[in-house]
Amino acid sequence: MAELTTLARPYAKAAFEHALEAKRLAEWSDMLGFAASVISDESMQQLLTSPHFTKEDQRDAMLKVCQDKLDDKGTNFIKLLARNGRLLALPEIEVLFNFLRSEFEKTIDAQITSATELNEQQITQLKEKLAAKLGRQIEVSVDVDAELLGGLIIQAEDLVIDGSVRGKLAKLSDTLNV
Repeated sequence: MAELTTLARPYAKAAFEHALEAKRLAEWSDMLGFAASVISDESMQQLLTSPHFTKEDQRDAMLKVCQDKLDDKGTNFIKLLARNGRLLALPEIEVLFNFLRSEFEKTIDAQITSATELNEQQITQLKEKLAAKLGRQIEVSVDVDAELLGGLIIQAEDLVIDGSVRGKLAKLSDTLNV
């Protein structure tokens, strides 16, 4: 994985710098996200790892699947990756691009998992408290997991706040060595 990150980094940086200059960060994020999902498909993985297909075959297949989702610069980016044998790095390029974007925009994606449905006011309060704690804007996605029994779990980058009943019971069990 570290090798793939090393290969992906210059492409992600170049894509980010272009998107920033063109004021198209969101569009590039969407294009890379779609292309990365195509690359992650099992049949595309087989095509990209098969010695029976040339780089041109791989490029053409990728462009055919992505043609409606890419602008001219996105198409050129896919062609460049194919020519350099780096199409398999697209998922990592997307991750790195989105990291650079979130650093630039001072945003963090947070995942909130709650035992019950949260209303808009609760979500807004959580976003505000997280933003104050982390000093960044917060983009949240909320899931409901009844197995938490009560409370919620918040994950934002490497911060995890487990305020769930299930988590507290697990800690108690560990403390009691059960």
